[in-house]
Order: sequence, then structure tokens, then C-alpha cells
Amino acid sequence: MPVIEISSLEHPGVEVFSTLTEAQLRHRLEPEKGVFIAESPKVIRVALAAGYEPLALLCERKHLTGDAADLVRQCADLPVYTGERDLLARLTGYVLTRGVLCAMRRPPMKSMEEVCRSARRVVVIHGVTDTTNIGAIFRSAAALGVDAVLLTPDSCDPLNRRAVRVSMGSVFLIPWTWMDTPLSGLNALGFRTAALALTDQSIPLDDPELKEVPRLALVMGTEGDGLPHAAIAEADYVVRIPMSHGVDSLNVAAASAVAFWELCRHRPDKATFITPSDLLSKSR
Repeated sequence: MPVIEISSLEHPGVEVFSTLTEAQLRHRLEPEKGVFIAESPKVIRVALAAGYEPLALLCERKHLTGDAADLVRQCADLPVYTGERDLLARLTGYVLTRGVLCAMRRPPMKSMEEVCRSARRVVVIHGVTDTTNIGAIFRSAAALGVDAVLLTPDSCDPLNRRAVRVSMGSVFLIPWTWMDTPLSGLNALGFRTAALALTDQSIPLDDPELKEVPRLALVMGTEGDGLPHAAIAEADYVVRIPMSHGVDSLNVAAASAVAFWELCRHRPDKATFITPSDLLSKSR
């Protein structure tokens, strides 16, 4: 399909990049037919290499033969909309990062059992609604050896445009799904659960016992209110990160990175993890 030059905000076909909210993108028609937006050539390449289905591209004119030239070739059968930088910023409501957006099909959601089947270390994101934190947690999880991510229904969507961008595409590299059971349901899948929280019963993150648990789920809550009391009560362990100078907490994204580093590098039966470079090389 040829590149389509747009000159107005009402051009047919660009609604997915402009008028639809994140919620509408996610739930439009049927959830399994939803759409999400990937931003920047690097992130889009990781998504394509991971098998995500592209639907359309929106690209600043100068990037058609620049940073996005390979994407335009790869999406030759799809609509590729282009226009001046200012027009595209008015269309989307923000200046495009690296000048390229890609509308992509949401994949069918997997079950918890499927996502966790071969996992030894998982993280449960419990009630975290900040898109930047979600993206950062996914990036650390992919980089530091977490096998899967589970999210409670009150958490932010990992395929939110900003969360995807902050994760640098790591959301495409690690299996994830929504939790469909209470936290204690992970015990039925063979996991022990470790809630990161400050209580009188908290054990330090570097406790040797934690490193020996064959299958461990780390439970992370919001940095403001933390985990609900019910979630802490359900957990097999309550864990704290030892800190200095009277500091009692870290941002949830920073805390997750510390916890992943400590508990995943010593994991039993450590697996091999795929990097974005591995995916990109396999797609060539």
C-alpha cells in the first residue's frame, strides 16, 4: 500500500492514533480484538520481532527514508500515514518520540497457569497504576531474570502507550497476564509468595531462605499505600529491603529492580533469557 499523505486531523483511517482513548483502544468491539500503540522505531522493531501484528503506521515524513525506512518496507501491505511534524503532534496530542507510531493488534490473553507453567520467579504487580512505574518494572523484570509478570485487575495496562515506551519494548519480551485468583491461588501453582512490605514480621531481602525457594512470586504494591493488609496476610513471607539513613521505602520500580537482582540471580534452575538483540537478529 502506498504512503498516505494526510493534511487534516479528520483524515479517514487515523482515528486509532487520535480520537480513541487508551480504554477504547483496549476494549473496542471485543477485548480480544483490541489495539495498542507502540512508539519509536526501536520499540516497534522489538514488538514485530516478538510476533505482534501491526495494523498501521503513523510516521513523520523525514523518517520515511530515515529511522523508519525498514519499518515502512516491513509494513508495505499496511496503511502508512505521514505528514508534517506539527500536524501529527496536533493529531495525537503529543510530539512523537522518534517520529513513529504503530497501531498493533492485542494478542489473546493467556491464563495464569500457562504463563506460570515453567516459571521459577514471577512478580505480582498489585494495584500499581502509574504507567511509568509499570514500564520500568517490566524493563527490570526482563533484564534481571524474572520469568513472568502477573497483574491484579486494578493495575495499569502494560500495553498503555507510555508504559510500552518506558519499558523500551520489554513488555514484549516477558510473558504476562492478569491475575484471575486471590494471591493465595499461586500456592496451588507451586509458588511461595513474598510480599515486599514493612511489618514487624518482615525478613530482610537477603535472607538465605528466600534464595532457596524453588518457585517464588514477589508481590509489589504502590509506593504510596503499599500492599493491602489482606495481601500481606496471604503471603508466605513478608520481605523488606534493608536501607540506611532512616529511609523506609523506595519507589516501587526501584524496589522491584533491587528485589529482582537479589532473588533472581541466585535462583535455582536458572533459565536462559532472550534479549531484544536476540529477537531482532532472529527476525532478519
